[in-house]
Amino acid sequence: MGEGAAMEMTGPEVADSSMKEDLAMEIEAPPLCREEGAATAEDWRRALARVVPAVVVLRTTAVRAFDTEPAGASYATGFVVDKARGIVLTNRHVVKPGPVIAEAMFVNREEIPVYPIYRDPVHDFGFFRYDPGAIKFLKYEEIPLAPEAACVGLEIRVVGNDSGEKVSILAGTLARLDRDAPHYKKDGYNDFNTFYLQAASGTKGGSSGSPVIDCHGRAVALNAGSKSSSASAFFLPLERVVRSLKLIQESWDAFRSKPETISVPRGTLQMTFVHKGFDEVRRLGLRNETEQMVRLVSPIDETGMLVVDSVVPGGPAHKHLEPGDVLVCLNGEVVTQFLKLETRLDDTVDGELDLLIERGGVPLTVKLKVQDLHSITPNYFLEVSGAIIHSLSYQQARNFRFKCGLVYVAETGYMLSRASVPRHAIIKKFAGEEISKLDDLISVLAKLSKGARVPLEYVSYTDRHRNKSVLVTIDRHEWYAPPQLYTRNDSTGLWTARPAIPSDSPLLASTIHVGPTDPNSTQVYPMAETVLLENKRQHGDANSADGCSRMQTDDESFVEGSHPGEDPVVEKKRQRIDEDSTVEESIFSNRDFINSKEQTFENRASAENTDLSHDQGTPLSNASMAEQVIEPSLVMFEVGSNLI
Repeated sequence: MGEGAAMEMTGPEVADSSMKEDLAMEIEAPPLCREEGAATAEDWRRALARVVPAVVVLRTTAVRAFDTEPAGASYATGFVVDKARGIVLTNRHVVKPGPVIAEAMFVNREEIPVYPIYRDPVHDFGFFRYDPGAIKFLKYEEIPLAPEAACVGLEIRVVGNDSGEKVSILAGTLARLDRDAPHYKKDGYNDFNTFYLQAASGTKGGSSGSPVIDCHGRAVALNAGSKSSSASAFFLPLERVVRSLKLIQESWDAFRSKPETISVPRGTLQMTFVHKGFDEVRRLGLRNETEQMVRLVSPIDETGMLVVDSVVPGGPAHKHLEPGDVLVCLNGEVVTQFLKLETRLDDTVDGELDLLIERGGVPLTVKLKVQDLHSITPNYFLEVSGAIIHSLSYQQARNFRFKCGLVYVAETGYMLSRASVPRHAIIKKFAGEEISKLDDLISVLAKLSKGARVPLEYVSYTDRHRNKSVLVTIDRHEWYAPPQLYTRNDSTGLWTARPAIPSDSPLLASTIHVGPTDPNSTQVYPMAETVLLENKRQHGDANSADGCSRMQTDDESFVEGSHPGEDPVVEKKRQRIDEDSTVEESIFSNRDFINSKEQTFENRASAENTDLSHDQGTPLSNASMAEQVIEPSLVMFEVGSNLI
């Protein structure tokens, strides 16, 4: 897995730099027919007749940037795994960790809304739910999951919305069961601590979440990614999917209806393992007697051992384990496979594990507490002046090598973008006060008045050893709502909104409000009205090549007006210029002393320096009339000299 790879759900992305090839997120895994003879065409026809009606096209709209995912619209695939309860399985990057509006279209073109009920914090799978009674005219059956059927040489079919064709059936043969999880993006979602399956099935965009079926009509894997430069496709094994689905069904049965809460225990040590062959592990210092012991107790086809690849700062393993440590035993049992490791972690949440490792040939025993993975996966965010801010997730903490829970800027919005605060920034100080969690930021924000200029200190993962300071003008502009806190409710699939700061705070005191401002009131929003605004602001950040291979995800087909091949810097500058022009026009209409020639200079200057036009755009509310008149003139003079 290469460093610096990038992925985006709607177009080409930078992929695994070690491969130096184009990757694309897709779904496929060749199933295995355990029959005495090869499957006939009639066998496949009968299997596909059962499978195709249960496969759906998913249209999703992420209305806010959140965690690893930008806002945007896309198409993907899913399939019914529980008809009675109305549960659809697809990829995590389709379900999204943030607010999403989605609908499913069946093969007979019946369309129904679907709501997310679970997405795994690490692995690339999630579930939507729908009302089974809403399907009136289609006869279909759920697709059974059979992860045990996957094996090398298994002939498979990938059924899904490949390349936006609604139903495509692609053939392949399973070639590997132990491929490393593909690395899509250095600042976005990546799967880890699992093997992937691989086959040359040639899946493309739109096929994320497609079932990989065998000749019996069973799903043996979930399509997740591929290389756009070749026919190779990567599939997620289904063992952890089966466990999660079973727990969701048990929660459903306990409530005798749709569950109010869904509990899928997930444990973590906040570290990443990679599987290395015995020869490579030996070069890391593994002793001969240890290797002989491991080979003796492991299956005959075992090829290597698990090695620590990275450790997240501040996590349970921090300062205890180091990259290059070789895992030998967990609680006295030899562990060489990801599945056994994850089973132990999930069964020991909030408990302790004894790890026997070897570091440079020296055996060490370490006792670590297993952390609840859901506790470091954010399910709420603050929206202020268009900015989306929340706690740093485990996914991004692993990518950036920062501590989980820091204050993370998922989208800069109006106020922060004017101050040139970048996406993915970590806020360290605000208005002179230390910021270590989101509540600290909210408490400081509640004390500030509109128009105040305060310092903000942040750090970026691209320049992690240097803190940067900017001046932020507290202004949310009138088209933005007051600061809101949104919290995810998995029982409904919606996000509950409530005011983030009291109604009598200085920031709101001088503002005219529409609607309730009671801090105790809550509202539930599907968050659909702002889709167009957020879509335009999210594309392109991760498209830069970095000298690495490009990657594209299968779940997305571009919405009208997007530019998949355009340089992200040019695209972002164009968006900023458009926004600046809108601000400038509103200012000029209220200031008759600015002539049309100065307006021309203003617009040309915005192409040179978008931050300059932001500074010109809105005079401070506490500035004098003289300052408001003189300041634009000074700016015009500076722009004129630059043009000369």
